[in-house]
Amino acid sequence: MASNKHASIRYRILDKCLGNPHKKYFINDLVEACSNELLVIDPGSKGISLRTIQADLTHMASAEGWNAPIEGIPFGKRKYYRYSDKNFSIDNQPLNQAELEQIKAAMQVLSNFKGMPQFEWLNELNPKMENALLLENNTAPIIGFDNNNYLTGIERLGDLFHCILYKKPLCITYQSYKKAEPSKQLLHPYYLKQYNNRWFLFGLNAKLNKITNLALDRIKAVEEEHIPFIENTIDFEEYFDDIIGVTLPENGSKERIVLKFSPLASPYVFSKPLHHSQKKVKYTDEELTIAIEVIPNYELESLILSFGERVEVIEPDSFKDRIKTRLADGINNYQR
Repeated sequence: MASNKHASIRYRILDKCLGNPHKKYFINDLVEACSNELLVIDPGSKGISLRTIQADLTHMASAEGWNAPIEGIPFGKRKYYRYSDKNFSIDNQPLNQAELEQIKAAMQVLSNFKGMPQFEWLNELNPKMENALLLENNTAPIIGFDNNNYLTGIERLGDLFHCILYKKPLCITYQSYKKAEPSKQLLHPYYLKQYNNRWFLFGLNAKLNKITNLALDRIKAVEEEHIPFIENTIDFEEYFDDIIGVTLPENGSKERIVLKFSPLASPYVFSKPLHHSQKKVKYTDEELTIAIEVIPNYELESLILSFGERVEVIEPDSFKDRIKTRLADGINNYQR
């Protein structure tokens, strides 16, 4: 089976050509038809090779494909291709085994949410899908997630999801780590994000008139407010671009953070970049030096500290001093 991101598109184009009784499609015609169509969809496409189309035809005619009745009709020294059954179309065929397996794998990923409150419908959907698609239900999972369904506050996830979906302002009773007593906040909810195995709710704080985030495990109560909803104007895909984690410091600015890692940490940092802006500055057998451009926050500090003795902050001095202070405070805990 030819496998790339355009395969399903090519199958549909070939299906249309092979089912056309009024035109003879030689192999080069099929190549041209697929290439032209893909250039419209993806202008950066480099075209389709003859070998790819031949592999596509073989797959379509196989049991793994659609058992398509493709025949090659001699015409002079060449031959053209068509369906021997004029009523055949891959759109009219049941799902093939490969498609069933793909759906099954997607269901396994989706079932990751089954244990969460307000997603109970997945418990009912899964067996129905298995029955309709004749899938075996005893296959062992092949992917795992780091979700903890016993986290404090996780039971609010579904309700908050629906409040965002249906644009319902909320009065939230919240217990901050920094305050002895909980306080009430009027929030227009916009976004839910998971970070470091915790869930956070983002929204517009009506009193402060700014975006704030609330950890679900610190929420004590949630009540709907019957007031006009203030629409979201934030692109949360971009909101997190310049930070690590979920905390966007007020009046914070992006800085170039240079870090030097020991050989033990280098492979980890290469395979799992700290941030999408990460760039290599220097790499030898003795050390790896990288630079990232982020707004310093608590999550960045925690990430750096998690490397222990395997990392050193090179610049800027202000962030370097902050890490030194936290390390010194940690050492003092063992000298009492």
